[in-house]
Amino acid sequence: MIEKLARKSALTITPYQPGKPIEEVARELGMPEEDIVKMASNENPLGASPMGIQAIKDAAEKVGLYPDGGCYYLKQDLAKHLDVASENLILGNGSNEVLMIIADTFVNPEDETLYAEQSFVVYMLATKVSGATAVTVPLKNYTHDLEAIADKITDKTKVIFIANPNNPTGTMVTADEVKRFMDRVPDHVIVVFDEAYYEYVERDDFPNTVEYVREGRSVVTLRTFSKIYGLAGLRIGYGITTPEIVKILDKVRQPFNVNAVAQAAAIASLKDKEHVEKSVKVNSEGKKYLYEKLEEMGLEYVPSEGNFMLVHLNQSGADVMAEMLKEGVIVRPMKGYKFPESVRITIGTKEQNDKLLTALKKVLGK
Repeated sequence: MIEKLARKSALTITPYQPGKPIEEVARELGMPEEDIVKMASNENPLGASPMGIQAIKDAAEKVGLYPDGGCYYLKQDLAKHLDVASENLILGNGSNEVLMIIADTFVNPEDETLYAEQSFVVYMLATKVSGATAVTVPLKNYTHDLEAIADKITDKTKVIFIANPNNPTGTMVTADEVKRFMDRVPDHVIVVFDEAYYEYVERDDFPNTVEYVREGRSVVTLRTFSKIYGLAGLRIGYGITTPEIVKILDKVRQPFNVNAVAQAAAIASLKDKEHVEKSVKVNSEGKKYLYEKLEEMGLEYVPSEGNFMLVHLNQSGADVMAEMLKEGVIVRPMKGYKFPESVRITIGTKEQNDKLLTALKKVLGK
């Protein structure tokens, strides 16, 4: 009976399945939490910065009060960090919320959204909640095929979502590719560049999408404090776009959507350049180490510009994940992304990577 009352678009949605938390695995297997390594959700293995953690402790004394609904001080610091105006910024309860706000604000049931077939699942969720039609384009060599995406633009296209680097493949599109693509995008289309893993990219041909915002194009660049800054548990992300788009998004954004503790931690974390540099170094070294060891095991993988890797196993990724749980290692099977014989693994510390490799060898040896 209750289903008759729900929006038809809501009934078509499969709930998002996050990586298993350490607590759940410990409970299911009767294993101490300290013996479990989570390498499934692309979190920073170093966690939050010491400065961020201290800010969290200090902010805890004021949680009886509502937060600053406009995130004034965080916007001021973030604007300086990015060399934009505070009017160019919208903050969200994770960049996921900003994605949903964009869809709720601009996407109508008669519209179309456009994105890569094997990309971040929230693009599909945002589209379905809006009742719009999703148009997807297959990846090419595990990477966004921007030419094919541009070919799919119609009068009905309202928003294009581009994850760069892409989740779950870790690949990126270049500045030249983005320029050619943007030259073909008409004015009635909003392009969302989802750059959650931006700070991990080491290549020098990564596009500066904020330049399109400065040009006044209908572009939203999304970034987050969840990854490099290690604040995933606080849920805080942001969008960089034109003041005109921000004003409209703010009409839909919920009041007090970013909590006070998250704001304080983000302000402090922006100042901790040492932690960011260390996080990049650990990721770069860990990535090279995993490349080498996976090649020794004869396993194929997709070279990544993020803090995670897509690894091909030639057998059920879900089965491998289940067996690795017994070894105290959590990885993410990729069947939902049409990679049924692959898993996505977070790049960890040397100790975490070694534990992962030991468990993987044991499971595959069976």
